[in-house]
Amino acid sequence: MAAKQPVAIGMIGCGFYAQNHLHAWADLRPEGALLSAVCDRDPVRAEAAGKRFGVPHFTDMGKMLDTVKIGLLDIATRMDTHRELAAIAAERGVAAVVQKPFAPTWEECVAIVEMARQHNAWLAVHENFRFASAMRAVKKILDQGTIGTPTWARLSWRTGFDVYRGQPYLAEEEKLVIQDVGIHILDLARYFLGEVAHVSAETQKRNPKIRAEDTATILMRHTSGAVCVVEATYAAKRQNDAFPETMLEIEGDGGSVILTKGEKVIVTTQGLSFEDQVGGPLLHWTSRPWHVSQEAVLHTNRHMFERFRDGLAADTSGEDNLKTYALVEAAYEAARTHAAVKPVQWVAKG
Repeated sequence: MAAKQPVAIGMIGCGFYAQNHLHAWADLRPEGALLSAVCDRDPVRAEAAGKRFGVPHFTDMGKMLDTVKIGLLDIATRMDTHRELAAIAAERGVAAVVQKPFAPTWEECVAIVEMARQHNAWLAVHENFRFASAMRAVKKILDQGTIGTPTWARLSWRTGFDVYRGQPYLAEEEKLVIQDVGIHILDLARYFLGEVAHVSAETQKRNPKIRAEDTATILMRHTSGAVCVVEATYAAKRQNDAFPETMLEIEGDGGSVILTKGEKVIVTTQGLSFEDQVGGPLLHWTSRPWHVSQEAVLHTNRHMFERFRDGLAADTSGEDNLKTYALVEAAYEAARTHAAVKPVQWVAKG
């Protein structure tokens, strides 16, 4: 069997969260993912990342692509830049992974997907929550039929952690908690329970210093008949804050699975219960409490790299992520109208 060819990786964005992407790509070098260039419009950040990871640095993506032959781009910039950057990649036929949220609006998300289709360019979204070790463990339990057919779930992401300190722009966003972190939890709901028939939601702004909603309570009926409650807030007031973990409980017709703080899973099946630790270990570049999110980036990058190299679509391809983004749109509309909303379905042109 011929050895698989390495892939040159180009990193777009070297800011706060992109550091996790950079470290993850560096860890994947022995597997053939070769971080080959970095780019950031801030020359200081670009140079610092280039020196730290030993690769050329740029402030212009086009110039980087002209200079270095890149196989796969990782675009980890703010969402308002994604359409422009993804278009450059698509027009050059370069594969791209785009950080979530995909874009500020449904129309822009669709435009990114259709541009990639037009140019036959591989496209995926860096939706990393479903790649976390704990979430993969829960999915395995469900897939094995341990709790039977899932019928009800609650997925909860509640914290009072000061997210605005590291990402101050969040305080000025027109849409906040649903689009920023709720999108992750909505994607997990799809991952565990399948597609959604309709969405109801209520939002709140509990922090008077920010512009948009910081709390969302969402109720969904899935096409399977299962019902799911999704909770997301940046305004929780609790001593035992679980940031940045997602708590969940899923009940089926044969048992239940509960994920608690500290990534402990409690499974009940056939009248018996057992517990297990399902989180990943600390890596040389991760630290508590961020390690839960950081190791998910490593697993996500590995998935993207392997799927691209093998010529396969990512689990969170651009087209698949439209289904998650449709839930975001439906949740905002449901909160505005106080009525259940059916998520829109994207249909490819042609």
